[in-house]
Amino acid sequence: MGIAIDFGTSNTVIARWNRATQQPETLTLPGISYKSGQNPPLIPSLVYVEDAARGEVLVGQAVRDRALDLASDLRFFRNFKRGIGASVQGFLPELDGRIISFEQVGQWFLFQVIQQLKTIEPEAGQSLIFTVPVDSFETYRLWLGRVCESLQVEQVRMLDEPTAAALGYGLTDRKTLLVIDFGGGTLDLSLVQLDTGAGGAQTKPLGFILKWGPKSFAEQSGQKPKIARVLAKAGQNLGGSDIDNWLVDYFASTQGVAATPLTTRLAERLKIQLSLQPQAQEVYFNDETFESYELQLNRSQFEEILKQHAFFERLDDCMTQVLQQARRQGLMVEDIDAVLLVGGTVQIPAVQTWVQQYFDLEKVRCEKPFAAIAHGALQLSQGIELKDFLYHSYGIRYWDRRNQCHNWHPLIRAGQAYPMSDPVELVLGASLDNQPSIELIIGEMGADVDQTEVYFDGDRLVTRRIGAGQTQVQPLNDREGARNIAKLDPPGHPGSDRIKVLFRVDDQRFLRITVEDLLALRTLLDDQPVVQLR
Repeated sequence: MGIAIDFGTSNTVIARWNRATQQPETLTLPGISYKSGQNPPLIPSLVYVEDAARGEVLVGQAVRDRALDLASDLRFFRNFKRGIGASVQGFLPELDGRIISFEQVGQWFLFQVIQQLKTIEPEAGQSLIFTVPVDSFETYRLWLGRVCESLQVEQVRMLDEPTAAALGYGLTDRKTLLVIDFGGGTLDLSLVQLDTGAGGAQTKPLGFILKWGPKSFAEQSGQKPKIARVLAKAGQNLGGSDIDNWLVDYFASTQGVAATPLTTRLAERLKIQLSLQPQAQEVYFNDETFESYELQLNRSQFEEILKQHAFFERLDDCMTQVLQQARRQGLMVEDIDAVLLVGGTVQIPAVQTWVQQYFDLEKVRCEKPFAAIAHGALQLSQGIELKDFLYHSYGIRYWDRRNQCHNWHPLIRAGQAYPMSDPVELVLGASLDNQPSIELIIGEMGADVDQTEVYFDGDRLVTRRIGAGQTQVQPLNDREGARNIAKLDPPGHPGSDRIKVLFRVDDQRFLRITVEDLLALRTLLDDQPVVQLR
């Protein structure tokens, strides 16, 4: 029936479908889940590299049990999910003669988690459902698919985290839901409409299929699937780990406290305490070094720190984007039936107060902040299908003569439903005499929001905004051998159209191109995938 994994920046949740109770349940993995009896059980997204050459690592609670997360050690990694597929500024550590990337750390983490999972749940090798952030680029999805392929998992599916959360709250009697997913690394807002599927065309099952395995429950039973349709999305690279860093910076400036993994851990504890009480205190004493800390904070001070970092303005930006998209479809704020809060950061009282500025209190739900995503992903194996649209635009790179720099021209706009019935057509000509080929760099374009870079400040991973109103672009084929889309025989000359390129997105979100030589009257590429996720 499938296993769902919500791989998070701070914590990871694993769930399965209990056939006896016909309900989802969260799994505890001995040795790597929290030992505190926390409900639901969580796996800290932590890695300590013991031997990089042999790939020997400790993950999850095992890292904390040995206090390996409290010292400044290049072998310790947290928040590494944020670096996967990102442009990293600064130096990556070299361990045991090997440069360590965030992709490698993430692979080690998931390998250990899934191997441990297989010992208690054999189905983990047959079917996995991963949830992904709404603003993740294809590089992250491709990485995740490759990790699962190396683990020999028969079938892998992906579903964006906000949609999974909507399904996880089980509000199938409500039609239009806004999910605010605010975890350790990302803020994702998604407006989702649930439907029974009556009168609608039946799509290929179960969301974003990466690898086909056994037939779905809906296919086997022949029942009409329910439909979860995403109406609007917005996201930012902002989360609880940023707040932890802001608190550390506050204590560094007011008390001279050094920014270390230990003080980051203490700051995180203060933040959690302030979700439950108006004042918080953390005291730490090391009986070997005689180092001591006494950190105190109240909610007023905490909220002032958030304001200094334009925290609420960034939340407002995301909410504005989603509500504007909704209005373009004829939906107003009062048409939203429920607001679902997901992720550890939504437990901060100031965040809940911010939500209540937009919505009536009786519409807001926050009783399943950690388990809703993984539990909702399991609904994909219970006859729920997903209709979705493209969150990013796709475009081509061109030379902007006015500004003397490269720029991007969108071809397929965000909001395009897929599969596409009509391809987008582009006609190109040669720019030089006797031109032997035509190159085209295709990129996946994010929303026009502040760009974010990932960099190191000492030994901690930090993200920051580097410009306003710029479009983030992830080139898809900017590598040797992949840019050339057309070899011209005979060679091309300026002044006339030479090739026609057709772009389309298929039902599994593959971007495909067809290239026709208008002079030679032959097809050079036929429905070729540019980005193929396996």
